[in-house]
Amino acid sequence: MIKEKENIFEIVCPQCGAFIWIDGSLKSVIKVEKGRKKKESLEDLLAKERERQAAFDRKFEATAELEKKKKEKAREKFEKALEQMEDD
Repeated sequence: MIKEKENIFEIVCPQCGAFIWIDGSLKSVIKVEKGRKKKESLEDLLAKERERQAAFDRKFEATAELEKKKKEKAREKFEKALEQMEDD
């Protein structure tokens, strides 16, 4: 049994943190465990939420400004058409 354990290698994936056990004598993967997520601090989570909220607010304001411009343009076209009708 000692020889069997000597041929088993545990590797940690640097990208995702998954644990992979490989049997050197069989040249095959024995077991794979998903990597554990790194726990974030409350301050980090709050900072991310504030950033997300700020981005949402910027998008909302841009959309509101666009709608305001659309209404102004429509009002101008309506007034121009009304003037043309009165001139005729």
